[in-house]
Amino acid sequence: MGQKVHPVGFRLGYSVTWGSLWFSGKDYAKLLHEDIKVRKAVKERFYQAGVSAVEIERPGNQIKVTIATGRPGIIIGRKGAEVDKLKVDL
Repeated sequence: MGQKVHPVGFRLGYSVTWGSLWFSGKDYAKLLHEDIKVRKAVKERFYQAGVSAVEIERPGNQIKVTIATGRPGIIIGRKGAEVDKLKVDL
């Protein structure tokens, strides 16, 4: 039997980066659960937009969410209205 290798774990650091880019010493579990909720909310809300990846960065007290999608017009909306609503919801 051959050895099975996870496709992301094998490439991590060379051609693929982590899904979340932050570090926390004490509140790690709380922030991890918050990341999972954010990813789930974005994927459910923009299911029809074809969201393929959601990357989360936490510089300081802020959160930066990068959404990779095939149909960005659905996420942006008219005059950026959907983006503003997403910021308020998150």
